[in-house]
Amino acid sequence: MELENKLHTIDGESLMNIPLKPVNFIVDSLLSQGLHILAGSPKAGKSWLALWLSVMIAKGEAAWGMSVKQGETLYLCLEDSVLRIQNRLFEITEDAPASVHFCTESQTLGKGLDQQLEDFITVHSDAVLIIIDTLQMIRGSTYENTYANDYRDLSILKGIADRHEIAILLIHHLRNEMSNDVFNRISGTTAISGAVDSSFTLIENRRGSGTATLFCIGRDIEYRELAIKRDDDNIRNLVSDSRGPSTLPEEQVVSHIVKLMESRTNYIGTPTELCMQIDPAGLGQITPKKVKRQLLQNVEKLRTHGIFFTIRRSNGKRLIDLRHTESVDSADFTGVSETDPIGTDGCSQPHFSS
Repeated sequence: MELENKLHTIDGESLMNIPLKPVNFIVDSLLSQGLHILAGSPKAGKSWLALWLSVMIAKGEAAWGMSVKQGETLYLCLEDSVLRIQNRLFEITEDAPASVHFCTESQTLGKGLDQQLEDFITVHSDAVLIIIDTLQMIRGSTYENTYANDYRDLSILKGIADRHEIAILLIHHLRNEMSNDVFNRISGTTAISGAVDSSFTLIENRRGSGTATLFCIGRDIEYRELAIKRDDDNIRNLVSDSRGPSTLPEEQVVSHIVKLMESRTNYIGTPTELCMQIDPAGLGQITPKKVKRQLLQNVEKLRTHGIFFTIRRSNGKRLIDLRHTESVDSADFTGVSETDPIGTDGCSQPHFSS
């Protein structure tokens, strides 16, 4: 008898030749689409930071020098009153946009909140960020703290974030006990850290000092420590970033290719030869693997510059064929897979076998 529920698989060679969308960042290099948690001690400034972030993203203004994806934001401030939120808004901004939304009451998880969030996103199709302050408030007073419950609840929220390609940021508390690993101080079971895409912990250097460190770790971001200081308007300003200026070579690959194609209509070469073209001195540490990955994950970005490409084999060599729109003779050229061409209307989809 043929099995009805088969595993749908994809082989490694096919996977490494499929164009896929890169991770969608709401705050460049810091906050991506998905589920995240911001934990800190009481009165450490978590809510102030979350409020400021929701306003900056709604305005489309850079956060700590990092570009943002502008869109509508929702802040569930479930431990605050409307008056308190208004007072805090007057502290941090002179003009709050209509695209940042606030709510002081909601249902709990499993009892209507997930549908409330879905309804908000349906009405506000430009939504990019939802902040829930706090996680405990959406779980109800009878919540039982177990690994299974933690993972189940967070999986519901992560499903919403992933389906709509938005970020959901949960505000949470830290345990009182100390630990050498600040992320182990996040209250609850280890399922919380395991279910979220990123964890952020806000640790005051000294109670009432106005200075703190934001520790950041996640699946799609580098580990980093951001030193921040509160000013007279209760805005958290960046003092230092352990990451320093961006040195990731893959972040520069697309811009290098765009520059390379400014003075030519086409280029054909191996990944190694293309590396030599865009980084002849090797200062950027750009490798053939990184070149190919960035091509596959930035099809649309290159398309906006009028650049199309294929990756194909010829005489046993893998070749990258780059061309400008005006030099493309047929739609078949707009492929990036060695086997399946990509149409001009978008990226191809992975083919999974069963």
